[in-house]
Amino acid sequence: MSYPDQVPARRPVVVTTAAALLGLMALAAGVYAVTTLLALRGTVDRFRVAAADTAADPGDVDGVVRLLRLGTVGAAVLTVLVGLLLVGLAGGLLARRRAARIGVWVVCGLGLLAGGCALAALVGQRVRPLRLGSGDQGVADLFGTLDDAYPSWWVPVNAGVSVGQALGYLVVAVLLVLPAASTWFATRRPVGPGSGPPPFTPASEPDPGAVPPVPPPR
Repeated sequence: MSYPDQVPARRPVVVTTAAALLGLMALAAGVYAVTTLLALRGTVDRFRVAAADTAADPGDVDGVVRLLRLGTVGAAVLTVLVGLLLVGLAGGLLARRRAARIGVWVVCGLGLLAGGCALAALVGQRVRPLRLGSGDQGVADLFGTLDDAYPSWWVPVNAGVSVGQALGYLVVAVLLVLPAASTWFATRRPVGPGSGPPPFTPASEPDPGAVPPVPPPR
């Protein structure tokens, strides 16, 4: 007799690959966060030098610098948190937790949406820069100067990260939909090396030659 919901199946390659991809994406997220923080100081220095040749007020320059620092640090912290979440989900997949599989699908959907929005914003910023009114010409010049203050590798790296993020989430989601992954997550995890259904022991039949016990006298 077989017990399909108790058999400890070997982990499929698709699940291991999905967990490895999540770990790789988490590592890439950490590297990207550190890289953006390291590039922040040079970007601010180049921006201040270029802003000196514009008609912007020093207060506006300081405001843009604060906005740049706050946005960069906030994005780096968010990226690190997402990386930690991916590591936790990868561990849940390897441990055959069904909730982790569902969580990966949710994160993949959100990641695809975020990656597409980031790529669209990056392309839109380059194709159609921000245009303000004539009274805000100094602020418009500052934002144009800020675009030029980023390193030359900034746009290609960000575009590559957005595309790679979207592809990675898509591949992970597809791997976890495959039949091998569905079958593996549908089975129960074994509790221990000796877990499983107890062996069948037939009920003992009474011996016809046995003498029934005599009750004690009252």
